Amino acid sequence: MPGVLGDFAFEYVIFGRTLTLNVLLPALVPAGILFGLMFTWPWIERWVTKDDREHHILDRPRNAPFRTATGVAGVIWYAVMWAAASSDLIATHFMVSLNDVTYWLRVLFIFGPIVGFMVTRRICLALQRKDREIVLHGRETGRIVRLPHGEFIEVHEPLNDYKLHRLVSFESPEVQPAVANANGRVTRSEKLRGRLSRFFFEDRVAPVTPAELEAAHSHGHAEVEEAETKAGIASH
Repeated sequence: MPGVLGDFAFEYVIFGRTLTLNVLLPALVPAGILFGLMFTWPWIERWVTKDDREHHILDRPRNAPFRTATGVAGVIWYAVMWAAASSDLIATHFMVSLNDVTYWLRVLFIFGPIVGFMVTRRICLALQRKDREIVLHGRETGRIVRLPHGEFIEVHEPLNDYKLHRLVSFESPEVQPAVANANGRVTRSEKLRGRLSRFFFEDRVAPVTPAELEAAHSHGHAEVEEAETKAGIASH
């Protein structure tokens, strides 16, 4: 927090006592923004998704990519401010320039949450795709089967009911575009909600449907049985 911006200093004398906002504002305003966002997040997500139902089961972090990425960005943002409170100790303990430490902390304060958000969201989506692949094709067993024509394939094993339910029983909200009201007009708040919905949920991995699961399992079982039968014939 700069002590002076131009000719304007964040200090006031009230009833003979000096009120130093250089300390008060950095301490209260960022923390108020962070905790205020955490408190209002359920209402924000409810408004964006138009989901008024009650939810009593927690989502896995990977199944809520935007929410998880936002949380990581908030942690990084607060952690940078936390580290900045000891910038002088960082400089003395690691024997580096205090100015350099300050410059790096300023960069991390702005770009750290952005990078953390992007990386976390990509990781969550990648984990969802991996879960989807495991559900559809089963887990790797490490058993290699050689076909008569020389091809080697790995046999996959279907998941048990508990693990299968854990990977498929989640909701992935879709983009809810802005809709017109009864008068045929799209209000500004509805336009904002539509843009936020696209930003929140445009990148998503849809859960596996029962039809996809049944088709994949029937195809997978037939393929494995055929491979093992051929391998058995070839060994004889």
